[in-house]
Amino acid sequence: MKQKINVIGAGLAGSEAAYQLAKRDYEVHLYEMRPKVMSKAHHTSHFAELVCSNSLRSNLLTQAVGVLKEEMRMMDSFIVKMAETYQVPAGGALAVDRDAFSFAITKTLTSHPNITVIHEEVKKIPNEPTIIATGPLSGEALVKDLGRYFDDDHLWFYDAAAPIIEADSINMAICYRKSRYDKGTADYINCPMNKEEYDRFYEALIQAECTEIKDFELKVFEACMPAEEMARRGKETLLYGPLKPVGLEQEGKLRPHAVVQLRQDDIRGSMYNMVGFQTHLKHLEQKRVFRLIPGLENAEFLRYGVMHRNTFVKSPGVLDPRFRIKQESTPLYLAGQITGVEGYVESSLSGLVAALNMDRELADKQALIFPLETMTGALSDYVAHANKDNFQPMHINFGLVPALGYKHKKKERKALVSERALQAMKLFWEAQNEQ
Repeated sequence: MKQKINVIGAGLAGSEAAYQLAKRDYEVHLYEMRPKVMSKAHHTSHFAELVCSNSLRSNLLTQAVGVLKEEMRMMDSFIVKMAETYQVPAGGALAVDRDAFSFAITKTLTSHPNITVIHEEVKKIPNEPTIIATGPLSGEALVKDLGRYFDDDHLWFYDAAAPIIEADSINMAICYRKSRYDKGTADYINCPMNKEEYDRFYEALIQAECTEIKDFELKVFEACMPAEEMARRGKETLLYGPLKPVGLEQEGKLRPHAVVQLRQDDIRGSMYNMVGFQTHLKHLEQKRVFRLIPGLENAEFLRYGVMHRNTFVKSPGVLDPRFRIKQESTPLYLAGQITGVEGYVESSLSGLVAALNMDRELADKQALIFPLETMTGALSDYVAHANKDNFQPMHINFGLVPALGYKHKKKERKALVSERALQAMKLFWEAQNEQ
């Protein structure tokens, strides 16, 4: 008799997990509440629906997500394979015909002999091996039941996060380190503006194009004011808020007219958060407007600011790098954006890692803990070990992987990190297959 495994949710993470487990001859019960219960963001009942027009992002190995997809190819990712089957021209990106992609995944999974699709909303976690991949719009009943495993502050319901910038892309010939009133140990990087620079930035900010806000997301603004909305209240509003220059003077220099502060966001100091810049500007607008800030003219954005409905678990200390809930004796894994990964590719990767480790656990084999040098290992480690007091969903980026540890030209860094990641994954994966 085959071992039964429940997969709850048929988005990208759940579809990847269900396929991987069915391929390994498990009896998979795949629960998808649509079309009986529709979410407020989906438009069809098909699996792995891409609700945005975004592609699955870059295929280039100079981009972290391109390296991640290459690692997933090594692991025979179902989602990546299907995306390549239904790919449409998009330069160096992996863009797909969304309808054909989703329809094909639905057909493949519903016709698989090892998969039983059950169209109903799961409100209570089964006491059986289960992967929960219900996404950022998980049902309230299931989220409430999931809360059994966590403290109250481990479940977040709205994602209001400022952009994160790669440290190496900050122009320190313009910026300087200082804490306000010299309190602490100069933990902040400061981007000073004169009046002319502020005026130019302000006009661009208030005129920039925002993303469309859905009715069910409006509640987020009750607790968190977007920077552009604050600016529209008056030209000096930001100067008394996140751009306040008081206490940030440099010795021997006049006080700047405005100062944007950047706060270190990781232990290695490779990522910096724009303090007070929660925003719902479109991503390209964020890049255009925020690069007007002195010192950020060449900023590389590791994560854009977001403000939207997003249920996710405050994962560090709760999940391990397998995406398993540590304190549950029955195998219980999470996958997708509910874990704190951001993006279609990252969600698919989490479903793949969860399924592979579910198989390992049920077969009483050693867990797959991927090398930190790989994009897979770096993202899994972020979910398990990031700073839980400031945890926010994250795309894969080069800032998550360990430093190279030797001298190299800055312009060669990404290529060297990519080469190291793929070599580490190749050796690791080959060793697992040999076992």
